[in-house]
Amino acid sequence: MPELPEVETTRRGIQPHLVGETILYAIVRNSCLRWSVSQEIYKISNQPVLSVQRRAKYLLLELLYGWIIIHLGMSGSLRILPKEQPAAKHDHIDLVISNDKLLRYTDPRRFGAWLWSTNLASSKVLAHLGPEPLSNDFNWDYFYEKSRHKLIVVKKFLMDNKVVVGIGNIYASESLFIAGILPYRPTGSLSEEESQLLVATIKALLIRSIEKGGTTLRDFLQSNGQPGFFAQELQVYRRADDPCYSCGTKIIHSKHGQRSTFWCPNCQH
Repeated sequence: MPELPEVETTRRGIQPHLVGETILYAIVRNSCLRWSVSQEIYKISNQPVLSVQRRAKYLLLELLYGWIIIHLGMSGSLRILPKEQPAAKHDHIDLVISNDKLLRYTDPRRFGAWLWSTNLASSKVLAHLGPEPLSNDFNWDYFYEKSRHKLIVVKKFLMDNKVVVGIGNIYASESLFIAGILPYRPTGSLSEEESQLLVATIKALLIRSIEKGGTTLRDFLQSNGQPGFFAQELQVYRRADDPCYSCGTKIIHSKHGQRSTFWCPNCQH
């Protein structure tokens, strides 16, 4: 599944082609995604694009009379293409733009979403979300206070969108390795110093990944069709039984709650 850096990379890729242009109309070839495509999207006609934003892993296209909320799901991608580009099997939605281009949504597994909202604050998919990890609201003091007396393991805590948004499996595993924290430690056991280090690590890691265009795993491509390059810098994720780059100990892999977890038993405590 595309994580926050991949979604942010996509946002930055499509924004210059959309903002200041007009969506002439939408083509919906398959409405059966995670949720049915909102009927308002079918009716879009000559709507200027005011901004392209991101909240957690959702892309938000601000139009004159409302917002298109897009989630890429497990395998979705957005690309800017020439207007005459023929559609392929898994090309489910096109937004035809006034600059003779189109924004095409491709999703082999059809687990993404295209929703409409006139008020983001009351949107059912956005209202419950915690702070953005790169915002000032997500700081070590917030994290430390939120984690007190919590028995939930720290990796699962990091992946709770009510605590902080956008930290998926890859970046939770990588952040905990860099911070030297075992993923199965109870969250409440983290000290103030560990909380400071972990929050700083998360922010630095996400910024670095965005700079590299995200992580290429399975289906992710940037909006220009090119892969991200952060996968080359992964320290533990999907490196089971390989030697740790820091100490040479074999990386451990296990599953917890149907999620793969990777860590170094020597470097993380």
